[in-house]
Amino acid sequence: MKRKLLIRDVTLRDGQQSLFATRMSQEQINKVLQLYRTTGFYATEVWGGAVPDSIMRFLGENPWTRLDTIYKAIGDTTLLTALSRGRNLFGYNPYPDEVIEGFCRNSVQSGIGIMRIFDALNDVENVKATVRFVKQYGGKADCAVCYTVDPKYSTRDKIRTLIHEHHLPPRVFTKEYFLSKAKEMEALGADMITIKDMAGLITPGKTGRLMRMLKQDITVPIDFHTHCTPGYGLASSLCAIINGVDILDTAILAFAGGPAAPAYEIIQLFCDKLDIETGVNRGIVAAIDAELREIRKELSAADSLKICPRVFDLTRDQLPPAIDLLLEEAIEMAKQEKEEELLKACHKIEEWFGFPEPDEKVRDAEMPGGMYTNMLSQLKQLKLEKLLNRTLELIPSVRLSAGLPPLVTPTSQIVGAQAVNCAIDEEKGNPMYTTKSIQFVNLVKGVYGHTPIEVDPKFRYKIAGVEEETPYDTRYYKKQPNPVFEEYGGLKLAANERDELLLELFPNVAYEYLKKETEEKYMHEIHAIEQEKRRKWEEEKQKYDNLTNEEKEKRLLQGLYNYKWTSTEQEEASLGRS
Repeated sequence: MKRKLLIRDVTLRDGQQSLFATRMSQEQINKVLQLYRTTGFYATEVWGGAVPDSIMRFLGENPWTRLDTIYKAIGDTTLLTALSRGRNLFGYNPYPDEVIEGFCRNSVQSGIGIMRIFDALNDVENVKATVRFVKQYGGKADCAVCYTVDPKYSTRDKIRTLIHEHHLPPRVFTKEYFLSKAKEMEALGADMITIKDMAGLITPGKTGRLMRMLKQDITVPIDFHTHCTPGYGLASSLCAIINGVDILDTAILAFAGGPAAPAYEIIQLFCDKLDIETGVNRGIVAAIDAELREIRKELSAADSLKICPRVFDLTRDQLPPAIDLLLEEAIEMAKQEKEEELLKACHKIEEWFGFPEPDEKVRDAEMPGGMYTNMLSQLKQLKLEKLLNRTLELIPSVRLSAGLPPLVTPTSQIVGAQAVNCAIDEEKGNPMYTTKSIQFVNLVKGVYGHTPIEVDPKFRYKIAGVEEETPYDTRYYKKQPNPVFEEYGGLKLAANERDELLLELFPNVAYEYLKKETEEKYMHEIHAIEQEKRRKWEEEKQKYDNLTNEEKEKRLLQGLYNYKWTSTEQEEASLGRS
């Protein structure tokens, strides 16, 4: 019996988010929905992440309507997947259980079959509520362990710690660390565990060793999720397959590679050689890929790569012998754990398919590509690009001081922004941390949860004014106001629970979106009323025109009409009846 590998397609969420800043409109998504009914993918990621925020902010679309539309078209032919940040759900603020419960209930009822739940600190306490509610309403809880690496400390950092009689911590993010987190999440009731490597930093060798350990000690299915930015993605995915992973995240060719996930098509080629069954309909995937290429042209303004991989239809196209041989070599190198040779083979395969070269800056900096570009953008806005290298040097010390948070959204952005602030402080001759963001203060204070290592109480006092870790108390949470717009006929900003959830989770963006939606709803109602009045006016006018002159005079005298109709009266005045 053939071994089975389940494929989770991430094209419509992670793929478009990684490559096109989540700019796919509902109209564009509709072009492929019917095809997705027969792909054979185990799961299809369509919601969560940046989708709700981006489509309200940039496309003026309702996130719940998007999910409803996708579920109506695809149904249960594949499990629809969403991504959420544990107790933070989508933003930076922790939420009380009632908000998490409402979000999970509405998500599952709207078609989400699997909720992938992660916490930026890998604090298992922060995922408990979401796991409980997702399972309560019939969904599967996919608990994600965020992969990260220990900082590379500079000589300056090492000298500074010796001067202050401190010691740099031993390695924290070992395979034993990730296994421990996976065990904790399995104990919570996770239906599957994902190793979520959003920065693409896990090397092939580490992937193989971690996967073997997980398969030995974890009983629920293991999913592997990575990206291709630094150049490890394809090779690490192959090592995950060889070492027993149950589910693999891929994107369809046109939306794969670079900052996105590995391409399904290349993974399928590897599986064919390994005699592994995926159950995916290759012809349907080729048809979707053809549509996606046209959509990619439409999204060119948002395309972060500006290049599209070559067309490759698994049902008809053949690899050149040299590339086919590279696949076999890559498999052999993965089995022998010869990492350098494996990476060379995979990079040549990706080059033939037309994918970009590995991003050496991101690889060397060991951080997510988005974190790197955000820091550069922040410095450019201030005309301080010259501080980029110093900012990169500061990241390990800033991260260490904050308790070594994994570099994953939102902590990657918090640490990156603070490193920029520290570089600017230093440039101005001020002590570092003179300028600090409220998010960094909250991270150090303990608002977001437990960090992988303890924050020095003296540093916490310096930054947050308290020595003890101070978690966020959800009892003080204040629900977002839901104003009534008298100018729009007394309509509320949030008309129902789903609107209220948008307002809670995305206060500023949802306010503007819902206000516009309320105005449009009011104007639609006014238009409908005017249309009905016009219809009745036309109906009465027709009745009047059909009367004889004698009947018109008679009815006028009886008070049935309040004025005579003339051939010149075309105004929209209503016809009164007494």
